This record gives sequence, C-alpha cells and structure tokens, in this order.
Amino acid sequence: MSYKIKIEKNSVSKIHEVDFNNIPFGRVFSDHMFVVDFIDGAWKDPRIIPFQNLSMHPSTSALHYGQAIFEGLKAYKDHSGNIQIFRPEKNIQRMNRSAERMAMPQISEELFLNAMTELIKLDQEWIPTSEGASLYIRPFMFATDEYVGIKASENYKFVIFTCPVQAYYSQPVKVKIAEKYVRAFPGGTGTAKAAGNYAGTLYPVNLAKQEGYDQILWMDAKEFKYLQEIGTMNIFIQIGDKIITPDLSQGTILEGITRDSVLQLLHDWDIEVEERRITIDEVVEAYNKNELKDAFGTGTAATISHISNIGYKNKNLILPDPESRIISNRIKDELNKIKLSRAEDKYNWMYKINLEATV
Repeated sequence: MSYKIKIEKNSVSKIHEVDFNNIPFGRVFSDHMFVVDFIDGAWKDPRIIPFQNLSMHPSTSALHYGQAIFEGLKAYKDHSGNIQIFRPEKNIQRMNRSAERMAMPQISEELFLNAMTELIKLDQEWIPTSEGASLYIRPFMFATDEYVGIKASENYKFVIFTCPVQAYYSQPVKVKIAEKYVRAFPGGTGTAKAAGNYAGTLYPVNLAKQEGYDQILWMDAKEFKYLQEIGTMNIFIQIGDKIITPDLSQGTILEGITRDSVLQLLHDWDIEVEERRITIDEVVEAYNKNELKDAFGTGTAATISHISNIGYKNKNLILPDPESRIISNRIKDELNKIKLSRAEDKYNWMYKINLEATV
C-alpha cells in the first residue's frame, strides 16, 4: 500500500534557540513530528505537522489501561553531510512484535520508513555533528479509544518526533543488583518495548539512586540469581578473555538492536562470546579471582556504556579503568566509525536518506 504523507511546515524554526554544544538528552525537540491515526481498521491521514502538544479525552484508553509502546533510534551525518540511520528495519520489526504482545495494530515497514525519512529530511538541520551527538528518533503508539472499560482499543495514534542529543551517560555507570523488585517474568511483557515495563522500574531505581547508583541490574523473577538487563540497556560481562551476555530464551529481556550488533562484531572478530544464563555468583567469583575484566551496557540511547561499579549485598565490585578495557572500547569505536562512514558498512546496517527523493 502506498501512503501519501501530507506536510505542513512550521512557519518559524526554533533551531536558532538551541545551543548544540550543550544539549540535555531528551529535552530539546525538532520543529516537526509525524502523526497517523488507526481508525476503522486502517491507518489513515498520515501527516507531518509542526511539533505541538497532543489533545486527548480524559477517558483515553492508554491513560487508564497502558496500551502504549515505543522505539528509539538515531540518525547521523557523516563527514560528507550524508544522513543515515542505524538499522531502522530492526526497530520496526521489534515495534510490531511489541504491538502484537500488547494487542495493538501493526505498522507497515513502508509507512514507518517513509514517515521517518520525510520527517528527517524536513528537519535535517537539527542533526548535530559534534562528536558523540546524533538525532534521536522516537516513534510511539498508544490507544485512543474514549472509553472506560478493560479491552483492547479499536483506535490508536502513531507518532514520530525527533530531538538532537549528546551522550545519554556522560560517565561510567554505577549499577545495583536487584534483590527485591523485578522488571519482568516469564510469560510477561519483558520482551516488548512497552511503556509500563519502564514505569514499574522507576521506584526501585529511585531507591538505588539514593544509595549512589545510577541504575539497577535486574535479576530473574524466580530466584534472583540470573542476570537479566539494566533498565536502559542490555548487559555484557567479560570474564577473562570471554564475553558473556544473558540469552533471550526466558522471554524476559528486550532484544536489543545494539546488543545484536555487538554480538555480530564479536563473532566476526573471533572473540569468544557466549549467550547464556549467567548468575551473579559467577560474577562475584570472577571478581574475587581478579578475572572480572569488564562489564558494559548496550542500547540505542546508551550506545556502549562502561559500568564502573556493581553493588551487591553490601559489597561493591569495582571494575577496571574504562580506558584499559580493550574489547568494549574497540566495539564502541567500530560502531561509531560505521555510523559516521569512517569504516566500511559491510553489514548494510546504515539506512541512507536520499535527500532528492520524495514520498
């Protein structure tokens, strides 16, 4: 199906108000956004409009029953000014898996890519070019039935907006092992990028921050024994020369796109890597034997984030200086080179924006 996207341009840009050398993550927004509505079983009236507030009825279904999902991806400009996005087809695939789990309609890849492309072309000047910066893209969908009753909504709104960002974490991250609260359990929504998954983590994270930590490293919901993921990223552990990351078989971990990319690089570099269940006891034992060489998180917002401390049962596992971590720094450097066309994109990860073509 072909979608004709109507475009209404903002009369006055806000870009001159932005200090691109000092961009707080997620608080500065570009001039336009994409909106399309799901009504009578089909997506209708796709349009790009000036960035603005959304108006909702007080009984809007998403506000009461939590049918809301989202994605996150980034656009970059290379040294020649070409615009490209990192693996957007993986985002729409994951979004549709989230939509299925949350009883929401699918978004076609054609509509998703066309909408995103036209939006970024319109706001291309908002893509920052400083080192470590990018244009963050936030697609999301929520239920819009004006009805108080527990059932899947019949109407939905899908929106994409963008915002220029710098690094999500400016310093190595301190994480605390979860010992009471859980993020996900088998049969739940842990693999979906659903809004409620994040809402349930906020109180425990606040408690961890009171103890001086940045985030929580979640454990399995049955035994509090196996590592799952951090609230904002997947987790990788290096013990000796081996890299280990929790596998996805339990249905409780978000299938990260950066995670998948890191695994591809490690396999191609012939670095020993295992996807399996890993216990916190194994991590502590490696630390006690001086074999815990690295721990890092992976995610779109976080990219590759070094973990400096792991707090567990009144013990603080202090990781080596990030500058000394050979493998994770190599991964971070290689991904950055691919995103900015400084290295060959042999995996065809980068989706290039054709500035001349129109929908």
